[in-house]
Amino acid sequence: MKFVRMPVPGVSLGCDYNPEQWSPDVWREDVALMRQAGVDLVAVNIFGWSNLEPSPGEYRFDDLDEVVELLHANGIKLNLGTGTSSPPPWLTSRYPEVLPVAEDGTTRFPGGRQAWCPSSPVFRDRALDLVSRVARRYGRHPALVLWHVSNELGCHNALCYCETSAEAFRNWLRGRYRKIETLNAAWGTSFWSQRYGDWSEIQPPRLALSLRNPAQIVDFHRFSSDELLGYYRAEASILRKHSQTPVTTNFMVTAHIRNLDYWSWAPEMDVIANDHYLDHRLGDPVAELSFAADLTRGLAGGRPWMLMEQAAGAVNWQPHNLTKAPGEMIRNSLTHVARGADSICFFQWRASAQGAEKFHSAMLPHAGTDTVAWREVLRLSETLDRIGEVAGTEVEADAALLFSWDSWWSAEGEARPSQAVTYLDQVHAAHRALRGLGVTTDVIAPGTDLSRYRLVVVPCLYMVSDEHARAIADYVAAGGHVVVTFFSGIVDERDRIRLGGYPGAFRDLLGVVAEEFAPLQPEMSVTLTNGATATLWTERLRVTTATVEASYRDGLLPGVPAITRNQYGDGVAWYVATKTDMSELFREATGRRGETGNVEIVRRSGGGRSYLFVINHGTDPVEHPTTGYDLVAGQAISGSLRVEGGGVAVIREEAR
Repeated sequence: MKFVRMPVPGVSLGCDYNPEQWSPDVWREDVALMRQAGVDLVAVNIFGWSNLEPSPGEYRFDDLDEVVELLHANGIKLNLGTGTSSPPPWLTSRYPEVLPVAEDGTTRFPGGRQAWCPSSPVFRDRALDLVSRVARRYGRHPALVLWHVSNELGCHNALCYCETSAEAFRNWLRGRYRKIETLNAAWGTSFWSQRYGDWSEIQPPRLALSLRNPAQIVDFHRFSSDELLGYYRAEASILRKHSQTPVTTNFMVTAHIRNLDYWSWAPEMDVIANDHYLDHRLGDPVAELSFAADLTRGLAGGRPWMLMEQAAGAVNWQPHNLTKAPGEMIRNSLTHVARGADSICFFQWRASAQGAEKFHSAMLPHAGTDTVAWREVLRLSETLDRIGEVAGTEVEADAALLFSWDSWWSAEGEARPSQAVTYLDQVHAAHRALRGLGVTTDVIAPGTDLSRYRLVVVPCLYMVSDEHARAIADYVAAGGHVVVTFFSGIVDERDRIRLGGYPGAFRDLLGVVAEEFAPLQPEMSVTLTNGATATLWTERLRVTTATVEASYRDGLLPGVPAITRNQYGDGVAWYVATKTDMSELFREATGRRGETGNVEIVRRSGGGRSYLFVINHGTDPVEHPTTGYDLVAGQAISGSLRVEGGGVAVIREEAR
């Protein structure tokens, strides 16, 4: 990563602003209210293309000039979008070939956003021309502190199946495999008479009458992630040519977006930025927020990052768009700060009066300033100012969880032992159990150095290379502790089954061999000899060098091991061959005896400073031993901190 300093000092407050939706009189009112709310950073020109270039080659910058100068005159810094996230109607009308094609081979038309193919040379030429003009005009403006490339790249158009994408896919495959024979071996094309004789015969994995080649699908995901990354690089290159200002784009580390491998994207960012919205379709949306923040910090290499977007209240795109209770905005925001964010921004500033997002919440709601929502914004702003000295410190974590987009894509293939088994289910369950014990966890990529961690968790690492499997084994041999969950180690990076018994790459490390998977129906459960209940998955497992920690008491496999423990070198490796609560196992592995439940307890430190975050998402008060000064309440704490239900505290600790 080239740049790690945040664009605004302290813990900044920011927002996404769409002045093109409003009149100049409203702009002036908005900027005055932004000052009142303590807004430090504003993102503009995110969807500005049709305003800047209303017809081909006709450019109008007057409105954007006025907005930029208005923000600058009021001391507000600029997060300037390139305006390319959605093409104007004239572009798709004149050049319909830029439109994306879905998996079923049908074209997706304008009327929404991101109606463009990532491989389209026509789109790229027109978009980069706009980027060049924006960069030359504003690249040295004193208010500019950050460039914002496009917006949520790949949110809707990551996978395009048109003929242009097909040719780009073939070129990508040539670069990866060099020879068609190598590709045939990698994809296992001897199966179902799929062997290719020439690159021109290869198509994207469009919908077929039967199951498709899983290795081809995984490679198409890889290609699509790389294709959009190449587009990001093209925009960033132009911006850097005309400006010294750092460049980024907003990631979407969240439960429902999976198409981009951000481990490969992160090194290209000058600042890591993420968009995150509470997803009430999940069983525990707050726990998922904590996980997403930890993963974003992992992408930032442990350094501070930006929350580029979150909602002040309800979103507009879930089946049931729930608003936030009083105090919830602060708890959500400080959870991100506790886990590494040094900038808290919102979509959006003023709630839209028209368009698809008119029911999406905003810092300034439709009802105006005499509202609970506005008062919550003012309260958050004051809180961020009070804790500003936290900025620049880093999160302390002694556990790690390995996360892999390759495994996410491949483990959820069309043909798998159980459609009820999903990658994120295991990942979230492991992280949630650690969080419930008060264990702060780094979410990191396979292959990362593990030596500093007391515990490493490997949930559903279905696809793993020999190199990455060996790194995990070496960590344990040197004295580390690892927990591996089911459906891990099954295939290599080409989606080829590791023969000899499951869990494949981890058999020797774990001291077990599974002969057969035995998934359960979603409504079924079995009991374990340790008294726990297990669901979803079992397997016909036998130990080789491991000891049995728990077996199945009933079900199809009574007496068969379900949880095992293996001494490997100087360390210990556990295997969890079913879906069950892992809290007790994590207590043993970490030495943590208590539970924190729905309370965040996270520490940031650096430069001789240490800050303890205690965020109580529950309704009952909690107490935690500490001595120092509560930055939120503005009072000294001696010996014990009490945080009421729904409350937050950030303690500048005395020397530990």
